[in-house]
Amino acid sequence: MSITAEKPAVSALPLNVVRPAALGRPDIADPGALGLGAFALTTFLLSLANSGLMPAAGAAVLGIALFYGGIAQIAAGLWEFAKGNTFGATAFVSYGAFWLAFWWLETNPDVAKSAGAVGVGAFLLAWTIFTAFMTIASVKTNGVLLAVFIVLTLTFAALTIGEFSGQAAFTHIGGWLGLLTAVLAWYGSFAVVINATWKRTVLSVWPSK
Repeated sequence: MSITAEKPAVSALPLNVVRPAALGRPDIADPGALGLGAFALTTFLLSLANSGLMPAAGAAVLGIALFYGGIAQIAAGLWEFAKGNTFGATAFVSYGAFWLAFWWLETNPDVAKSAGAVGVGAFLLAWTIFTAFMTIASVKTNGVLLAVFIVLTLTFAALTIGEFSGQAAFTHIGGWLGLLTAVLAWYGSFAVVINATWKRTVLSVWPSK
């Protein structure tokens, strides 16, 4: 009968190598403030036009849609990936892409003309569906985000109906709902900034339990 000697366990790393985990990693600031702020401001400007309050805001929103609502919001979403926040990453990158797509449609009139009301309506319908299932996921985030997504779903739904039907009344309703969405998102952004800066809960976001 032979006896096989047990080999001692060998460390995968030399003893003098410090594992990255031991070094720790610097804290990443919460990108939610930037993402919500970018979404809120861009939505606010477009909704001023959709509601009929300030039609000229529809032209003014284009630069904001590209740089703030689009690029800055996507950047916030990528940092959410780094923080391990699947919901925040999906939301900010997706809506950042929405604003870039909106900018593309509005700055390429031939594309918008080819799409027509039906094409734009389908575009809005797709975003209504996406926003609806993100609303379900937001139930497990916090009260502010849940409110944002509920009202945003209604906003997209009203704009979709307005585009398909050609009824300006639904577009105006979507504009007013968009203004409410912007206010809620701004509150969420402000809460993240003020709570992080003051290092205590000043404004509640009513986190899910």
